[in-house]
Amino acid sequence: MWELTNGEFTELMQQYQRLIYTVCLQFVHDPHTAEDLTQDTFLSAFSAIDRCEPQYYKAWLVRVAANKCKDHLKSSWVRRVEAPGDDALPEPRGAPLGDAQDPIEQLTERAGAAEVETMVRSLREPYGRIAVLYFLEHKTTAEIAAAVGRPPATVNNQLWRAKNILRQQIIERRQKE
Repeated sequence: MWELTNGEFTELMQQYQRLIYTVCLQFVHDPHTAEDLTQDTFLSAFSAIDRCEPQYYKAWLVRVAANKCKDHLKSSWVRRVEAPGDDALPEPRGAPLGDAQDPIEQLTERAGAAEVETMVRSLREPYGRIAVLYFLEHKTTAEIAAAVGRPPATVNNQLWRAKNILRQQIIERRQKE
């Protein structure tokens, strides 16, 4: 067991505060939420720091912060309560696909399914086939992974990228209107 005094833990916090804040900000894209998650990270770390060897503090704190952010993003509150304009922000890795404020769904409501289908089918590979299976054929990522012979993590990453490409196309289209 490695025990830290309050003073040593305060030094640890000061040493890694910026790093942990940056990690949180990369996930949530909101400075205030990132500050809250940074505090939550250190609160959680304080109670469990004795389980971590000193040479691994940095990596461990980053992992705690990432897990705090993932838990925050998965919470029903965050998924239901979004500020206007949040749909223009890129989605962090590991975030669930198909949220209610999805620009693709918004465009479908406004412009019709044919326009969205054209945009999805025009995506370059490797995103095109994945996007067609996900958005148009409503397959799960596990089904897509099996169909294309890729690991589910790769499919999730390619879906995330396809969604960002489509989001950018939609934003550009809105600016032209």
